[in-house]
Amino acid sequence: MNQFSRLALLGITVALGACSALEGDKIDYRSSGKGPSLEVPPDLTQLSRDSRYTVSGGAVSASSFQNANASAAPGAPTALTSAGDVRMERAGSQRWLVVNRPAEQVWGPTRDFWQENGFLLVQEQANLGLMETDWAENRAKLPNDVIRNTLGKMLDSLYSTSERDKFRTRLERNASGGTEIYISHRGMVEVFSTSQKDQTMWQPRAADPELEAEFLRRLLVKLGLPQEQAKKVVASTPTKEAARITTAQGQSAVQLDDGFDRAWRRVGLALDRTGFTVEDRDRNQGMYFVRYVEPGSDKNDGSFFGKLFGGGSGGAPLKYRVLVRSQGESTTVTVLDDKGKPDTSANAQRILKLLADDLK
Repeated sequence: MNQFSRLALLGITVALGACSALEGDKIDYRSSGKGPSLEVPPDLTQLSRDSRYTVSGGAVSASSFQNANASAAPGAPTALTSAGDVRMERAGSQRWLVVNRPAEQVWGPTRDFWQENGFLLVQEQANLGLMETDWAENRAKLPNDVIRNTLGKMLDSLYSTSERDKFRTRLERNASGGTEIYISHRGMVEVFSTSQKDQTMWQPRAADPELEAEFLRRLLVKLGLPQEQAKKVVASTPTKEAARITTAQGQSAVQLDDGFDRAWRRVGLALDRTGFTVEDRDRNQGMYFVRYVEPGSDKNDGSFFGKLFGGGSGGAPLKYRVLVRSQGESTTVTVLDDKGKPDTSANAQRILKLLADDLK
């Protein structure tokens, strides 16, 4: 498509960005890349530095899910609803699933789930329990106008929304032998970059908690929960969460009114949402080992969305450690450099603000 055609279509569809992606339950994602093999990746039993995050095994039959232990895993959840061996916890706008099944029984169905919903998986790290989709477009947000209805699908490929989405899924073992599942969203939007509206650019847009909730609901169904029960599980009342930046002895930190377990989960999901890649975790030390790339700088990933950015060298990833330390029901979150020393740089301050904004 030439530049003029792209700009004309963007002028038609840019207003769609303000529409809810969940209006009328309209979700129809299409990835732009070539689909991967559906074979289970080999050697899912490899050990990581912390074996609690190893996801192993192969395909699991539907009958084995039905015969799984139906008792819910113990814990002290917030804003919790549950059914069978699956339950949902919620803290503010953050939600996650707790499944009373070992990680090796959840990895395969979760992987299939994203492919069935129109996504390609561009990252699968079984040793970290991490998978990430390609950038994809929600075709359900396209205008259902007279021209499109008349010409049908012959010219449907010429239509495009001004948004792209990708999702990261993280599986983490819990102390009772079950699995916690986190889904985080990242979005980009195409906007006019000149007053003459003759050029466009892609820029990050805020994470959408409702999109995350919708895919968690669909995953509940994939894991064996009936549709109506899944809707009730998701429709819980939000709780108001506190997160504030404090300074002590020259070191800034995010202060949470949470005990360690809850704070650890919330910080992990906030890292996923705000563009970090968690390379390793050490829960005993309360440490996340993370890599961060500036939003919009992942231009050399070889994907369709990378090409939309027009290439370029992109920003070099920066490595940090995020320390979660609790005393009773109070937790502080601080940023350390890659050597484990307190980081007081401008980048560290910006990271803390990103985390605080998402944790509120």
